[in-house]
Amino acid sequence: MNLGMGGPAGSNKAAAKRQPDSAQPQEAIRTVGPMLTEEEGEHMRTKLVVIVTALGLLLAAVPAWAHHAFAAEFDQNKPIKVQGAVVKWELTNPHSWIHIDVKGTDGKTVTWMIEGASPNNLYRLGLTKESLPPGSVISVEGYQAKDGSTRAVGRNIVFANGKKFFLGLSEAESGPAKP
Repeated sequence: MNLGMGGPAGSNKAAAKRQPDSAQPQEAIRTVGPMLTEEEGEHMRTKLVVIVTALGLLLAAVPAWAHHAFAAEFDQNKPIKVQGAVVKWELTNPHSWIHIDVKGTDGKTVTWMIEGASPNNLYRLGLTKESLPPGSVISVEGYQAKDGSTRAVGRNIVFANGKKFFLGLSEAESGPAKP
């Protein structure tokens, strides 16, 4: 009976197409996605995990690079005590900054930038956004920047009414230990 396969020869050709040739061993290759074998897919997943992990560690380290130690920027041998009017108070992380206008011995006004603790630490110590309005006269004790600029890390601030506040940096961050 001929079923439209082109006779006995045609049915052998069709059978050959459906069944693998036993003379040539065929390996079963399981694919993952359109063109990757299972082994290649596993290798790609491993690479992706390594890259994502490395990127995560790098991003986690960025804040550590941005933060600095006292000794990197300030000189323990240059203690300062300045008095002036608050120009502005920046409550930004990781440290706050108080800008004050200080009159020099020559009568010229110079703006000093005083670094303090983080806003959260200062709030815990009782300082709020309203504690240092522009124009408030304060005295600051601290340590000048190594580059000799009008920048310092503050240790204490004293208000005109005599009230004294610790600027919230730990002993290790705020400068040398007192004997």
